[in-house]
Amino acid sequence: MKQALSTKWFRQIFRRRVLIILMLLIQVGFLVHLILSGSQFSQRFSRLLTIISFFVALYIVSKKEKGAFKLTWVFLILLFPLFGGLMYLLFNFQTSTKRFAESIRQIEEKSKDLFYLPKDGYQDAKSQIPEHITQIRYLQEFAGFPIYTNSKTHFLTPGERKLEALKEELEKAEKYIFLEYFIVQEGIMWDEILEILKRKAKAGVLIRLIYDDMGCFLLLPKNYPAQLKAYGIECAVFNPFKPFLTVKQNNRDHRKIVVIDGKVAFTGGINLADEYINAIERFGHWKDAAIMIKGKAAWSFTLMFLQMWELCKNTNEDYTSYYPWKELECDVLNDGYVQPYADSPMDSENVGEHVYLQIINSAKDYVYIYTPYLIVDDSMVSALTLAAKSGVDVRIITPHKWDKWIIHMTTRSYYRELIKAGVKIYEYSKGFLHAKAFVSDDMTATVGTTNLDFRSLYLHFECGTWLYGSIAVKEIKEDFINTLSECQQITLKDCSTNVAMRLFQDILRLFAPLM
Repeated sequence: MKQALSTKWFRQIFRRRVLIILMLLIQVGFLVHLILSGSQFSQRFSRLLTIISFFVALYIVSKKEKGAFKLTWVFLILLFPLFGGLMYLLFNFQTSTKRFAESIRQIEEKSKDLFYLPKDGYQDAKSQIPEHITQIRYLQEFAGFPIYTNSKTHFLTPGERKLEALKEELEKAEKYIFLEYFIVQEGIMWDEILEILKRKAKAGVLIRLIYDDMGCFLLLPKNYPAQLKAYGIECAVFNPFKPFLTVKQNNRDHRKIVVIDGKVAFTGGINLADEYINAIERFGHWKDAAIMIKGKAAWSFTLMFLQMWELCKNTNEDYTSYYPWKELECDVLNDGYVQPYADSPMDSENVGEHVYLQIINSAKDYVYIYTPYLIVDDSMVSALTLAAKSGVDVRIITPHKWDKWIIHMTTRSYYRELIKAGVKIYEYSKGFLHAKAFVSDDMTATVGTTNLDFRSLYLHFECGTWLYGSIAVKEIKEDFINTLSECQQITLKDCSTNVAMRLFQDILRLFAPLM
């Protein structure tokens, strides 16, 4: 019976996905036929498209945007003068995308003041750690994410540790549980969590789940929200994938957030699927990481979730009703400073990238980095190489076994330049490393969902938390040092390739903004 249901579920997913892909191909095929048919109309239309491409290229060059994005689009237009300009217009000038961005702006405007709690940690941090005031001030006064005291943190790695800590905290929930994930897949991990959620829902706890439709493209059936509703669990699907050419489909919810009663929060790289806890093996041992936050700083993640929920469900949320410290003072003892942050692709502010750059630029002794991908623009390369040339011990651990070969080859294309500047590159020999964390000078760190690649830095909804002096900072450093013994250091000799491979990698780097 179970096998029959599983087969039916797979067929439903397969039919839906194939239909969407087929509709996309029909649209592209119609456009190609229109241009190449050889009719008089086709010739005039082709000339018109060439003129459009020329002016689009001029427009792209004049835009205030990342140079790598501009270069890629202009190159594509030169390579495909008929299609390039039209594709750019189709992707970037659609009313649905503009409405999407305006909805986000209104939601953020409505809730921005609620991030600031009475007696936040800004004045205290300003006097106690003035050397980091630029980072703190940027996140608090410009990006709108305040710094908190009365919070403590723990670094959890690998995914098995996060799962156990998460289940323990879920069992304590009294009022609400919010979950927001890029990937949710039925299996050991999700089934164990779902059983707890079902029980809590029956006990009257409000349960809400957001998952990204693209992240779960072949993993969940279309009617999964209805299935969860039968258990008493509210569900929203972020940005459902539709068979139309639009840049909006590039903007995915890559966040991983759990909030429990507004008092405990989790974030990091770990999705809700079995490879993340090594229950199944995909690319060797899967090393990932998360952070658990207790106390006032968890409120920031509560608001991040509620903003996304309101966007997905088109509701009018009363954010203040979820605030946990109305009647009682937060009794969590101070464990350094905690400053959660979120990043949206619908504005021009790359918050995640700026947090990373400030950590690198402020490092005096060392900066250690976990990242599954290393596909970055000139500003990040310059920051890393300048730090290494200035005597900072810069070390980066990436995976040895890849999940996407072409992405791994692009990552490796950056090794030579970085190693020559003094950056030490290591690959995790045991398998795939999916953690996203920075730690520097025994004092500062960040853990979150943002990869060092164009898609994560500029196109996805992401989140993370900046830390100063907390227990997690020490835990991240210790874990990094211990992980080095399970890595192989990459040398310039390892980077030597033939002319064909080097040319191939250079081409890959040219298209990196589209990966």
